[in-house]
Parts: sequence; structure tokens; C-alpha cells
Amino acid sequence: MTEESVESLLATVERLRVREARLAALYATANDLTAIRDVGEILGAIVGRARQLIGTDISYLGLVEGDATCIRVTDGAVSASFRNLRMPLGTGLLGLVADTGVPYATPDYHADERFAHREYIDDAVDDERIHAILGVPMKVKGEVIGALLAANRTPRPFSTEEVELLSSFAAHAAIALENARLFSEAEEATARLATHSAAMERAARVHDRLTATLVGGGELTGLAEVVAEDLGARVAVLDADGRVRASVGLDDADLARHGGIGPAVAESVTAGRSVSPADDAAVAVAAAAAGGEHLGTIVVLASAPLADAERRTLDRAALGLAVLLSFERTVAVADGRAREDLLDELVDGTDDVERARGRLRREHVDPSVVQVLLVAVVAAGDRGRARRRLEGWTRSRGGLVTVRGGDLVVVVPGDDPLGPGRALHHALAADEVVATIGAVPLPDLLRDAGAAEAEARATAHALVSLGRAGEVADPAGLGFARLLLGQARRGDVTGFVERTLGPLLAWDAERGTELAVTVEHWCAASGSAVGAARSLHVHTNTVTQRLDRVAALLGTDWREPARLLDVQLALRVWRMGTPGHP
Repeated sequence: MTEESVESLLATVERLRVREARLAALYATANDLTAIRDVGEILGAIVGRARQLIGTDISYLGLVEGDATCIRVTDGAVSASFRNLRMPLGTGLLGLVADTGVPYATPDYHADERFAHREYIDDAVDDERIHAILGVPMKVKGEVIGALLAANRTPRPFSTEEVELLSSFAAHAAIALENARLFSEAEEATARLATHSAAMERAARVHDRLTATLVGGGELTGLAEVVAEDLGARVAVLDADGRVRASVGLDDADLARHGGIGPAVAESVTAGRSVSPADDAAVAVAAAAAGGEHLGTIVVLASAPLADAERRTLDRAALGLAVLLSFERTVAVADGRAREDLLDELVDGTDDVERARGRLRREHVDPSVVQVLLVAVVAAGDRGRARRRLEGWTRSRGGLVTVRGGDLVVVVPGDDPLGPGRALHHALAADEVVATIGAVPLPDLLRDAGAAEAEARATAHALVSLGRAGEVADPAGLGFARLLLGQARRGDVTGFVERTLGPLLAWDAERGTELAVTVEHWCAASGSAVGAARSLHVHTNTVTQRLDRVAALLGTDWREPARLLDVQLALRVWRMGTPGHP
């Protein structure tokens, strides 16, 4: 193994170790918060886990109090002035995040002019020797209640993955704070109103069941069952695109009958709480969001409008769904990157075939079966959407996908490259993505991926250059264009003649006609039936009838410029005596 390979392997191992540590921190937080009812204890657990999750020197949490933001709990801080810092909304990074409700990150706080600096705030930051800060908002029902921050005593940038992780963590933290506050309110209400106490106890039980569902494996079906049982209603859990992911008593047909669900979802995303369509109070819709992004939706169809306590249950379930989907996305992103790295390694040429073989099997990709390699050229704006679609598409087929040079590269099992190529084209078209696809066979995934990728890429880009964007072709399908690219074999040229003129030549051979010759003379006469009749010594009507037969055999578009060029070239090769032709 070369030194670069060792370094690459060590880097991969380190990335996986960091990923596992971060996921462990997230799940450990869920376990910690399950049994905690005290707000102070919850806040301490949150900042401790945030510091572990991002791997920074300090973590702290600030809450909005009137027109100011106050640091309430820290982990790793030593300065009293910093631990008790209070700042107006909009000042400092903490105040800016709490005021705007969006994440902010800076590699060096003092050099960053985006923030409204105050001398006493900067002095407190100096006391802690803080440079780099990442802050994300904490929201409950659409309102910012505070911010969670991670800071380093040395300058450093924060990656997009770290922003997403801390945002997901903050959503979980908001759940913990909201539940703790609601539990406290329930205890106070118990002394005054027994019925209200019973309702809050019920809400706490539902919360515990929801938390247990998340911690115990986080299945969407389990969450839907908890909500359906508690509310005595039919429930569906939808993804961000409106597709049903889990349901209890509801299906697509039921949802289609309630046309106001779509607008209600948009309203719930904006409001940050459950809402009902204007004309259907028995339907309740609660959008799940994290970091301001809509992740999914819970739809409830009850026999009567939900009471306030029931709506709180639904809102808590939506927060749980947001955490669950955030976990799912984090794992999927990390797993997808590992699979991308594996395919990139195969295309670049692996130095350790046996190690690559083991990794393929762990990803449920069988290296012993014949594969095909596809390169899809799509518009830059469609690339991310297409990549997300193909992750599930390739995984279900035992394949891999990555992005190289701006193009999607796919490996899936198959004997005929055009079959999977057309299936891929159809899958992308379902998301309104236009793809131009080059498809080549890949007999040995472990050794031939690099050459196959280069050939498929050249094929796809040649299609675009030839004005055939949106098509699927193998290298042989390029015909003479492939010959010009220096990739064709003699058999490919023969195949080009067969695909272009096959029906015509077969007709002549079976019936002793001269359709191919007639097309030759018609082309030589610049498309004139009169000129062709003159050179063939036949009547003009005869030429016209023969050309009608040609259209019936080759298709009515055979005279279009692109196809006519192929026809003329194929006739030249046929006339020169291509093997298999007279």
C-alpha cells in the first residue's frame, strides 16, 4: 500500500470515528433527557453534549429575556464576566442569532464586522480568549427562545456538516426545554384544577412514549402509532415532498380527499405549530422543521376538532419527528459520503483490491456480478436533486453513485447497459430532471471502473455535442461520432450500419428490391425525386413510392438532417463492403 493510500485510509477511519462519536453524543443526549424534568439539569446536559458533539473548547446557551439575551449555562468557560453576560438583541453573535433566528459562524469573532460589537461584550469574550464561534437558534412553535453556541479559543472555520449537526441538536434542546416547562406548568396546575392536571399527565405520558420511540430505534411507524392512539385519530407521517412514510388508518386516497392539506402544511411551517385547514377543522397538520428547514409533516384526521391539550401533544410529536428525521438525514449523509468515497476509489484505481471487495460487500454491492457504469450529464441546478434521488435508486439495486467533474456516475448490476441507462433516465425524469446518459458495460468493477467511467463520460458529452441532449446511448450508439473520437472498433461500425439501415437492407434482400440504391441516388440528386428517377432510369412515381416505403421502414424522420447524415454515412460503409452486407 502506498503512503497516499495509507493516509487516505487513515483519513477515512478518522472521518468515520468522528461521525460515530457525534452520533453517539446525539443518542446519549436523548437518553439523558428522557428522565430529566429539571430545567437546570437539562440545560447542563445540553451544553455538555454540544461541546462533545462539535469538539470545541467551550459551549454555552443563551435565553431570550425581553429585549436582551442572557447566557444561562456554560461548559468549559472560566471567566465570571463571560458566564453572566447579558446583551441586547442584535449585538454580539449570540444576540444576532437570537434576533434573526438563523445560524451564524465566524472563524475569528474580533475580526468579523458582521456583528454589532460592544466593548463590554468584546472584553468578556477576550477574558475567555475566544476566537471562533458557531451559533444556532433554538425555536419553540416558531419563536426563538434562545441560542446554542460552540466556541474555540483558536481561530477555526466551521463546516456545513457541523452547522447542520448543531442545528439538529438545538432542535432537540428546544424539545427538552419545552417539555420541562410544560411539565412544570402541569405540576402547578394540579393544585388548582384536577382535570387540567389529568390532561398534562397524559401529555407527559405521550412525551415519554414519543421519547422512548426515538431512543428505542426511531421508527416513523412507532411515532404514528403513539399519536394515533393518544388522539384517537387516524394519522399519516409525510416527508418534505408530501409522500407518505408511515400511517395508521390513512392512505393516499384519504389525503387526496382533503384538498386543504397542502396550504395547511405551508401555514404550519410558517407558524411553527399545528393548524387546521379553513374548511376542515377535524384535520390537524403539524410541520416538523429543524434549522428553519421543513423536514416532514404529521397529518391527523380526528372525529372532532382537537382540544388545546391535544394540539400540544401533536406539536410535541412534530418536534420529535423533526429530531427523528434530522438523525435519519445525518446518518444518511454520512453513509452516502462513505459510499461515494468507495466508488471514487474504484474509479481512481484501488491499490488494495481485497479491502475494496470487503467494503463493497458491506455496502451490499456484489463485486462478482456483471455491472454497468452510467454517466449522467444534468444541469448544474438539478445536480443536488438528482443526487438525492439516485441515492435510494442505486441502493435498492445494489449499486453506488457519486459526483465526478460535475457529472453523476452510477454503477448498478446489469448485462445490457442501455436497460439500466433508460431506467435511470426515467427515474430522473420523475423529478423533472433532464439527463444525457452514457452507458457502458463493466465486467470487473474492481479493476475496470476507471476505463469504463472515461468511456461513459466521453459518450455522454459526445451526445450533448451532437445535439442529442436528453438521450441515452452506449458507445456504439454514437456510430461515426465514436469513430471520430477514436473509440470505435470495427464491429461497432458494422453495428452502426445495422441500426441505421437494417430494416431497409433486409427488405431488399428478401424481395429483390432496390430501396437502398434508390436512397443513394436520391441523396446524390440533392433530394430530388426527379433527379433520382433520371439516374435510375425509372418513372418519378416509382421513386416516390420507394421513398414512402423507406419512411415506413426507417421512420418518417429519416430525412431530418441528423438522421439523414447517418443514413448517408451508413450507405457509404455498406457500399464499401462492410462485413455482413453485400
